This record gives sequence, C-alpha cells and structure tokens, in this order.
Amino acid sequence: MKELKILDLESKETGKMKLPEQFQEDIRPDLLKRAFLAIMSHLRQAYGTSPEAGKRQSVEISKRRHDYRGSYGHGISRVPRKIMSRRGTRMNWQGAFAPGTVGGRQAHPPKSERIWWQKINKKERKLAIRSAISATLKTELVEKRGHKLSPNYPFIIDSSIESLDKTSKVKETLIKLGLEKELERCEKKKIRSGAGTKRGRKYIKRKGPLLVVSKDCNLTKSAANIPGIDVCEVKNLNVRLLAPGAVPGRLTLWSKDAVELLSKEKLFN
Repeated sequence: MKELKILDLESKETGKMKLPEQFQEDIRPDLLKRAFLAIMSHLRQAYGTSPEAGKRQSVEISKRRHDYRGSYGHGISRVPRKIMSRRGTRMNWQGAFAPGTVGGRQAHPPKSERIWWQKINKKERKLAIRSAISATLKTELVEKRGHKLSPNYPFIIDSSIESLDKTSKVKETLIKLGLEKELERCEKKKIRSGAGTKRGRKYIKRKGPLLVVSKDCNLTKSAANIPGIDVCEVKNLNVRLLAPGAVPGRLTLWSKDAVELLSKEKLFN
C-alpha cells in the first residue's frame, strides 16, 4: 500500500500513514462521466409551457358548405381562425390555435412531466467514487486541471485542522501548506458571456481545494467563504465534488481522521 506523509498545521512532517484500498482503484473516465451526469440530472429543474398556451381563444369554424360562419367557399385555406370583427356575413378573421399560425400553440412543446433524471447502479457509483479518490493522488492529473500545487502534495493533514473556527486561521494554514498560489488562482473570476448573466450565474468561478473531514466540524463554516474551497464529510463524498465537470484530479486535502474512517468503515467498497 502507498504511504503518505502527515503534515501538521505548520507544514511540518509528523509521521506517515498507509492509505486504504480505496486509493488504489484504476481511473475510469467513462464511469466518472456517467456518475457525474446522473448527479447533475437530479439537480435539473423540470420546465414546460402552460397546457393552455396558444389555446385561449375560440376558433370554432363550421366545415359545412353554406354556413355563413365558415371558411369553405371563400377561396382561403381551412385554417382554424378567430374572428376579430364582422359585418353581416363578412368576417375579419386571422389564423389561430394551429401550430402554423401566429400566436398558435406549439406543435410539440416541452412538458413539465418529462423525467430528466438518470440512473446508475450502486456498484458502478461506488466504483466511480473510488476511481475519483485515487485520481486525487495523481499529480499530473491535478496539474492538468489547472491547480497550483505545493511541493509536498499529495499529503495528509493533521486532524487539528477540523477544529479551526476562523476563516483567517484557515487561510493562514493553507498558505503555510504551500497553497498560496492556488488561493490566488481561485480568487479570480470573470463575467460569463451570453444570457447566463441575467439568470443568476453572472460569474465563472474556479474550483479550488476540496477539504475532506471526518465529521461535521468548525471547518465546515470557517472555510465556507473562501473562494473555490469546498468542505465535505468523508461519508458524503461524491463524483461531483471529487471530479467537477467529470474531470478527474481535483486537489484534495484529507484529514487524518477522515482517512482512518474511510479505512475503518470500508466506505464505497
């Protein structure tokens, strides 16, 4: 089994730790993609047109030959029409209701009852998570994602990081661990092009380090306002956190207790 060094909050080595078998899985980009799309499909909000859209006017036109209120025999196509005004038996009308007319219904509109979510087998999902976990140790994959690594990466952090209750302390610790350039990279954001700027996603932000902890702790709140950083309990890990965009190799920092819990409870096996 591969060993990783354990660093304290001052970036000093305090020992080594054997990694559990979850870190030895082969990297499967195809499974990562499937698991990621399954998660994202469950986050998709259903949408559709109103069932009454384009059908809110009376367009009943007689189909008989000699009916005064019919389009038969007037030298026009037999399109459903709504009457705007009339004088005697002469109608001022325009097409409506039918898909080919202005203001008419759509032929095949999006329907809110459509099922968007995708399924994935439990064993495949766990295999994808193990694959994403092992990819976090591959420095070439992590650098390919654009992360700025410290010279010591990969490493395990002492569990005392879980008790940090101030954002400033978390920032200081990450800088001491050699992630100053990574934090600077995550602070940069750019305005998205297109209509997304009007729909609650004005900025494109970058993904930074993922901090994996053993339990619900102070770090969850103290690191929440640092751009790009996510904090997750080890039992709640998923492909979306470990491989954003289905691209493996996110810069991930594991606490000592989180790795022990992963091994002890054989999570995702």
